[in-house]
Amino acid sequence: MNPQSLLASAVINIGLAFVLLSLFSILKKQRSNAYIYYARRLSVQQNIPFDHSLTLSRILPSVSWIPRAFRVAEDEILQTSGLDALIVIRLFKFGINFFVVCSLVGLLILIPINYYCEDGPPPPTRYHSMDSFTISNIGNGSNRLWVHFTCLWIISFYGLYLLYKEYNDILIKRIQRLRNIRQRPDQFSVVVRQIPFCDEHGARGCSVDHFFSKHHPYSYHSYQMLYDRKSLEGLLNKARYITRAIEDLRERPTIKKHDREPSLLDASQKDIAKINLYEEKLQEVHHKIHQLQSENMLKDMELPVAFVTFKSRWGAALAAQSQQHSHPLQWITERAPEPRDVYWRNLTTPYQILPFYKIGVVFAASLLTIFFTAPVTAVQGIARFEKLKKWFPPAMAIQLIPGLSSVVTGYLPSVILNAFIYIVPFAMLGIATIGGSISKSKVEIKACNMVFYFLVGNVFFLSLISGSLLDEIGESFTHPKDIPSHLARAVSAQADFFMTYILSDGLSGFSLEALQAGMLLLDFIKSHTCGRAKENPYLYSLPYFRVIPSVSLSILIGTVYAVVAPLLLPFLVGYFYLGYVVYINQIQDVYETTYETCGQYWPYVHHYIFVGLILMQITMIGLFGLKSKPAASIATIPLLLLTITFNEYCKIRFLPTFLRFSIQNAVENDELDEKSGHLEVNYRNAGHAYCQPSLRAINLMASDSNLTHPSCASS
Repeated sequence: MNPQSLLASAVINIGLAFVLLSLFSILKKQRSNAYIYYARRLSVQQNIPFDHSLTLSRILPSVSWIPRAFRVAEDEILQTSGLDALIVIRLFKFGINFFVVCSLVGLLILIPINYYCEDGPPPPTRYHSMDSFTISNIGNGSNRLWVHFTCLWIISFYGLYLLYKEYNDILIKRIQRLRNIRQRPDQFSVVVRQIPFCDEHGARGCSVDHFFSKHHPYSYHSYQMLYDRKSLEGLLNKARYITRAIEDLRERPTIKKHDREPSLLDASQKDIAKINLYEEKLQEVHHKIHQLQSENMLKDMELPVAFVTFKSRWGAALAAQSQQHSHPLQWITERAPEPRDVYWRNLTTPYQILPFYKIGVVFAASLLTIFFTAPVTAVQGIARFEKLKKWFPPAMAIQLIPGLSSVVTGYLPSVILNAFIYIVPFAMLGIATIGGSISKSKVEIKACNMVFYFLVGNVFFLSLISGSLLDEIGESFTHPKDIPSHLARAVSAQADFFMTYILSDGLSGFSLEALQAGMLLLDFIKSHTCGRAKENPYLYSLPYFRVIPSVSLSILIGTVYAVVAPLLLPFLVGYFYLGYVVYINQIQDVYETTYETCGQYWPYVHHYIFVGLILMQITMIGLFGLKSKPAASIATIPLLLLTITFNEYCKIRFLPTFLRFSIQNAVENDELDEKSGHLEVNYRNAGHAYCQPSLRAINLMASDSNLTHPSCASS
């Protein structure tokens, strides 16, 4: 890629970001867009001040939302949106803190050494625009490589220091957050699966009561069985359909009440007859629902799953983290998710077949990854235009238009790649839902993990390998020992492509995130097709499964190139600053909190950054070997082992507290509740919190009728 292509990519992305952010700042001021740009604030009934007068400031772009984002404190995010949302912001902060230091090291030390190297390769061998500023410009065996070796150790140690500090800070915040929200039902509740059938009473419910009354006599409080919901949900859906039909018919006379034409009066009488008929049908459906919800009928629909509530957090923690029965496939217990986080559909999945579901998830994710190798390889073909012309001569026609080849090779590949991978997180989320996870948060965490490794495999490694193959087509990889050398050479050669990728993903991606173009289009379609005013804000959860892997990939790319091509790092600093500002705005104004895991995303984030550090060190071992500096390669191996040891220590020191609820913290929170007199209230509320949606009290008539079906009660 030549300098003109890089410049074209930078100009287009910066210009597009300026236009999108300017448009966002204008649309945000319009009251009609409040349901999009202030969805979260409206959902909690916060007052949004708007300028109702037609002034020039309303139609001119402004940057007032940017300094406001920098004034938002972490405690405010933690209080309003939870620790998971704060982790997204801390991820951007990590990127800023890490790459500012890396940029200083690169710009002040590495780039001058690379550029003014006198023993580098001759100009004809320099195929890439950034070669003069990268380690590729250093000659074989040069002693200047020891400077790169020293910078590698400095950057690695700084990265490990930041990782330890972040892990420790998030751990402290997690413990404090669990204490602050100690009234949550999940702290008193446990999910029990594989409940055996009680032959004596012909039900599973009494089996739960007998087992926990006997083995947890001092802490057990109550249980709530799960039932086969298919027949009930079918009736409820039918009731909702009839209800909507009645409401639509009742709206007609109100619209035409001033009309006095005979035909309209006849139509109104027909509507009244239809309403009476529908109400009779609704009564029948309501009666069937009551029959199915009777105690005798529910007993026949019991599933081997229950939510068990305890009188203390200590009792719930002991039950969730211990084996209940000598047969490990009976009375399986785990911590209950919070009620709004429960994925009810997966709770009905038989426990014995969960391994097959997990194999299906791996198989589907692998197929998706393989499927995307074609577009990624094609993107590299566009980026390597000089090589593409040799193997596909018609591509030379692009050069007939001045400047078009620079746009095609510099801007187009990264845009196409970002467009292709945009749908991947949503596809992975759909795949993860069939894995049997009992909570939405676990589904999203699983999707987050799969998306990250997809991006590492397809965007990072495949881009390196396919780009290298196009550069060296015809060269044979006959010796396995040469693979690390080819990979190291590819990393150096692909620096310019990843710079354009960061520009597109950051400038254009974050700008589109702020603009909420999809919501604007949806709102436009609704307003012009439904023909009715908006009633509710467009509320959606923060897409952790999309944001965290994408940002983590950028950290990985920047880490791998921190020593190889330092010119990439200032762009990454801008990437993280823009992302920080945009997502502060989105968390404060747009996205609602649909669940909170109290920081369980961070161990995965830590692992993603650790993978980046390991890849950086392995790449440098290969590059030192390519540069005929075996002593530097060998001296880097202890750094690699030290990094792996550090990660193992973090698993021992921090990870268990994220996976389990310590008895010490449980007892401390119980003591706080006892002092305030809230312990009994909290565990009694927990006993009624886990009622299936199909058994909850729902008003089937939104207008005149008061027909409801009874709610479930814990035993």
